Amino acid sequence: MARLVQIAKTPLRRVALVEEPHLRVLDQCSSIYSLAQDALLAGTTLTAAAQHRATGDLLDYDPIYSGTSEWRLLPAIDHPDEPARCLISGTGLTHLGSARERQAMHTPVAGNFTEDLTDSMKMFRWGLEGGRPSPGNIGTPPEWFYKGPGTILRAHGEPLDLPAYADDGGEEGEIAGVYLIAPDGQPHRLGMSVGNEFSDHQFEKKNYLNLAGSKLRTCSLGPELVLAPEFDSVPAEVTIERGPAVLWSKRILSGEAEMCHSLGNIEHHHFKFEAHRRPGDVHVHFFGADCLSFGDAIQLAAGDVMQVRFEGFGRPLRNPLRKTGSTPILISVVPLG
Repeated sequence: MARLVQIAKTPLRRVALVEEPHLRVLDQCSSIYSLAQDALLAGTTLTAAAQHRATGDLLDYDPIYSGTSEWRLLPAIDHPDEPARCLISGTGLTHLGSARERQAMHTPVAGNFTEDLTDSMKMFRWGLEGGRPSPGNIGTPPEWFYKGPGTILRAHGEPLDLPAYADDGGEEGEIAGVYLIAPDGQPHRLGMSVGNEFSDHQFEKKNYLNLAGSKLRTCSLGPELVLAPEFDSVPAEVTIERGPAVLWSKRILSGEAEMCHSLGNIEHHHFKFEAHRRPGDVHVHFFGADCLSFGDAIQLAAGDVMQVRFEGFGRPLRNPLRKTGSTPILISVVPLG
């Protein structure tokens, strides 16, 4: 499985193949986006296109990963010319753990998992019943949400922001699919990456109709894009560090075997919308979290470090929490009519 990273050193950008403990720089390649465009034009795979451009130039990965190099890691994908043409979205209620935590969050009687089902649990059960259709058929739609444009995407090591208007900020360790829309409108999956979908769970807990607003936060992706990953049953570990100590940690599983929706069904229901098949657009789609530290009554504080590691997906993704304000600022609209 080939793995790519994007790195930058002002004013340069480069793409490199991961060859632990080194990065092999690609020739005349400043973005995975442009490399994918070239692969489409040549009628070849992204892996083959990357290997064709491989040079003899090697960089030590450790200092870049740790942030001590003049090179820094970028998100595992972006739209380098128009960041707003990268649409970030996700599918929820795909894992039993996430459905259980959502049910507990919105059920008046704590722990009531079998009676008085919330709308969230009903949707999860619909996924169990119809989320894995037979080949050639369309299954039950999953829960879908919008997170924002590519401007909210952060790289490994960069902070995820807790704005003044937020009630909370919490990790959501997930795998995300990365896509490019070809000139003919055909979606192409470039690969997958480790992601932290990061949401405001306290705001959502007040009322499940707040889900849409709770998702409009920064999120992170990377550090590596895996071009042809195994996505059956993927072990992972999500950890919250506070200072030198581990505050919370849990082993989880993701992948098709661990989800109530097949990958094909999730992708169909995202790309069935014509607006999601605009040539040249990039899509990052989160496939759902198996558990949250919020479900264990953990409230993150400024400086806490969230780490997400999936086996086979390269080095862990690490991001600190940053508080960006304490008092909400009133936003007033200025009439121009």
